[in-house]
Amino acid sequence: MQQNRACITGTAATIAALLQASAPQNAAEPLIEVLKSAEKAFGKATADRIFYYNPDAIASWLVQKRKIDFAPLQAATDLQLPLCSVVPPVTPVCFASMYSGLQPEEHGIQRYEKPVLRVPTIFDTLPVAGKKIAIVSTAGDSISKIFLGRSADYFIYDTVKECNAKAFELIEKDAYSVIVLYNGNYDHWMHRCGPEGPLAKRALKENLATFGALKAQIAEKWASHDTVLAFAPDHGCHKMFGLLGTHGIDAPSDMEITHFYSYLPKSK
Repeated sequence: MQQNRACITGTAATIAALLQASAPQNAAEPLIEVLKSAEKAFGKATADRIFYYNPDAIASWLVQKRKIDFAPLQAATDLQLPLCSVVPPVTPVCFASMYSGLQPEEHGIQRYEKPVLRVPTIFDTLPVAGKKIAIVSTAGDSISKIFLGRSADYFIYDTVKECNAKAFELIEKDAYSVIVLYNGNYDHWMHRCGPEGPLAKRALKENLATFGALKAQIAEKWASHDTVLAFAPDHGCHKMFGLLGTHGIDAPSDMEITHFYSYLPKSK
């Protein structure tokens, strides 16, 4: 299942390497393909700005099956990186691993719960290197809870629409080295009407359109920076009982995801 797939635990050290900062203690090695692509795009394996867009529960099998929907994302990105999630593939466990670089047994969140993470994350190490961080999420969701208490600016709202509006505002202000934006709308509807139910498909298309709009905004407002923009889901999903959707099992449907990277060089 995980053959030829690196793990999402490589994300933390990748972000740190791009920003020439220290990775969290004991973090997994960085994703070399991401760094190589940065070097190709920028002439060096570093960046000035990083934007991680985290849409929830978008599986690799969806990318493969719904090719028409994903065609604009594929056209807008330079690197499509197959990755595996962690066990169990549920949201707080996965994001804890993504931004700490640790497996669940190492960072301590091993089931669906949302305590404040006690191990070092990029939200601890990057500020030490002088990098300013913004975390934008809907209230009550994992990213709004497990990373609290760091030297980051938190923008927590009731709706995805409000979160996205704030993200566009923050891009325009150009005050942050790293912005993390979480959207849980696809996961929400996937649970209620299945991974390919009408409302889930609509949410998926909204997530894909959001990425395109983020890229356009970054290209305009961050033209003086070398920027890495990532479309980075946490885990996949599968159908349950013929109608609903779920995730949390050690199977390709839930474990196999694809991260998409766009590299935007600064204007000459």
